[in-house]
Amino acid sequence: MLIGAPFLAASAGAAFFAPTDFFHAYLIGYLLWLGVTLGAMALLMLQYLTGGAWGLITRRVFEAASRTLPLFVILFIPFVFGLADLYDWAISDITRRDPIVQHRSAYMNPAFFIGRSGIYFALWIALAFFLNRWSIRQDKGNELALQSRLAKFSAAGVIIYLFTISFASVDWAESLETNWASSIWGFLFISAEGVVALSFTIIVLAYLKTREPMSRILKPDHFHDLGKMLFANIMLWAYLCFVQYLIVWSENLTNEISYYRTRTGTSWGWLGLCLIVVEFAIPAVLLLSRFLKRNAYLLGAVAAVVFIMQYMYLVWIVLPSYYKNGFGFNWMDIVTPMGVGGVWLWVFLRELSWLPLLPMNAPGLKEAFAHETR
Repeated sequence: MLIGAPFLAASAGAAFFAPTDFFHAYLIGYLLWLGVTLGAMALLMLQYLTGGAWGLITRRVFEAASRTLPLFVILFIPFVFGLADLYDWAISDITRRDPIVQHRSAYMNPAFFIGRSGIYFALWIALAFFLNRWSIRQDKGNELALQSRLAKFSAAGVIIYLFTISFASVDWAESLETNWASSIWGFLFISAEGVVALSFTIIVLAYLKTREPMSRILKPDHFHDLGKMLFANIMLWAYLCFVQYLIVWSENLTNEISYYRTRTGTSWGWLGLCLIVVEFAIPAVLLLSRFLKRNAYLLGAVAAVVFIMQYMYLVWIVLPSYYKNGFGFNWMDIVTPMGVGGVWLWVFLRELSWLPLLPMNAPGLKEAFAHETR
C-alpha cells in the first residue's frame, strides 16, 4: 500500500494534464491484475473438477485472489469518466461519421458498456462468494458433501467464466480498435489469464517455501506439477496467438490487417518479437528441464519473467491503438500498473492471512502431503 497508493495518486494527478495517457496506462494495470484474480478463480474451479495435489496446496492463494474482486468494482469507476479517452465508439462525433462505429452503436455505447460490466462483476463476485463460503465451511467441519457441491458448482462456474470473459475482453480490449474483430479473442484472454495467475501463484509459493510451516509442506513434486501446468498454459497462449495471426495473414482482409500492420509494420514489431522470444521460446525450453521445475527458486524466477512479459503483452495490445505510428511509452505506463498492483497486493495479502494456508479438511489433503512424481 505504501507503494501502490502514492503511485496511483501521482498518476491520477497527471491525469488532469494527460487524461488519454493515464487511461491507457490504467487499463493495462487493471487488465493485468484482474487477470491474476480471474485466472486464479478459474484455476480454482478447474481443480474442483479435476482434482490433483497441485490444487490443494494452491487453493488458499486462489481463494484469496478471488476475494479481491470487489476491489475491481471500485477501481472500475474511473473508466466511467474516461471512456472517450479510450474508445472511439464513446465519442459521438466519430459515431455519426464512421459507418462501422455507427453500425455497432446499439451494442457499443457507454450506458450498455457500463451495464454489461456490472453484470460481469455481479456474476464473478457471486462465483467467488460461494466458492469461498463452502470452502470455509468444509474447513470448519469435514463435510464431504460439500466437495460434490463445489465440483458441480464449478462445472457451471467455468461455463459462466468462459462466456463472461469472452464478452468482457471484447468490451475492454478488442474495442480499442474500431475496425478489429477476432472470434478467438476471448480464448486468448482466457489463456493469458491462466498464464499470469499461475506465474503469480508460483512466485507466492516459492516465497512461502522459505518460511514455516510451508517450508516443510511444499515439496519439489508440487512445484514440478505447477511447472508443467505453466508450460502447458504458455504453449496454449502461444498457439492461440499464432492461430489468430495466421488466419488474419492468410485472409489478408482490409478490415483486419490494420491491427497487425500497426503492431508488426512499425517499431511495435520489436516488442512482438520480444514476446515470442522471452515469453514463449525461452520459458518453453527452460520448462522442459525436470530439475528446473522441481527447484522452487528457479521456477519462481521463470514465473517472474513470464509475469513481466504478460504485462508487456498487454502493453502490445493496448498502446498501439494510441501510438499508431510506432513505439510510444511514458512513465505512467509503468507507475500506474505498479500503483494498481500495490493496492491489489495489499488486499490480497490481507485476505491470504485470514485463513489457514491449507484447506485442512479437504479430501485428499494427506495424499497431497505425500505426493510423489513418478
